Amino acid sequence: MEINLFCFPFAGGSKYSYQEYLKYTNNCVKIISVEYPGRGTRIRESLLKDIEDIVEDVYSKIKDELSQPYAFYGHSMGSIIAYLLTKKIIENGDSLPVHLFLTGRGGPSAIFSDSPKYLLPENEFITELNKMGGSSDEVLNNKELMSFFEPIIRADFQALETYRYKETLPFDIPVSVMIGQEENIVFGDAQTWQKETTKEIDIKVFPGNHFFINDYPAEIMQIILEKLSA
Repeated sequence: MEINLFCFPFAGGSKYSYQEYLKYTNNCVKIISVEYPGRGTRIRESLLKDIEDIVEDVYSKIKDELSQPYAFYGHSMGSIIAYLLTKKIIENGDSLPVHLFLTGRGGPSAIFSDSPKYLLPENEFITELNKMGGSSDEVLNNKELMSFFEPIIRADFQALETYRYKETLPFDIPVSVMIGQEENIVFGDAQTWQKETTKEIDIKVFPGNHFFINDYPAEIMQIILEKLSA
């Protein structure tokens, strides 16, 4: 039976962020990219600055598709949304995802000491985005483009950086974690995902920065397909 793979974008991302991944799936896994409000195909809707509101919105969009086997894949902010959405699904008694694939983010209980980026002045905010990678200099240095993208990215950062972890019972779902060797996440941060599941997690480290996912779509999809076919 076909498995739906719901993909949750990173901060500032859209449903098109995983377009490249479509090339590397098969007939058994259908990629469904989720669109948050205020961007892409939902550009006329208001941006949400609270992660719980984003989770509520996403749930309302996908809840009717949860009767078929499915898995979640999220990068960075998308990982936290995938996690919180799983918790909501458990609370509501819906069918659970068969697997969570979480990239570019330590577990929700991991403590990050960085001061909030969403409060930074424009120039400093853009400097931080440049450090993370994922956006070309042409985009970051284009004032017209950034006047469009900056509010979206800043709203997503606010949603992520104001999120506060609440410890709950672990779920019984397999979790695969992938991080970049050069990003600001240590292996110990990735290991904190183990607190959230009774299954033993697996962790894969890729070369590259926070946006290693753009360089290794084939390899990431191979891991996903292998896990979902096991």
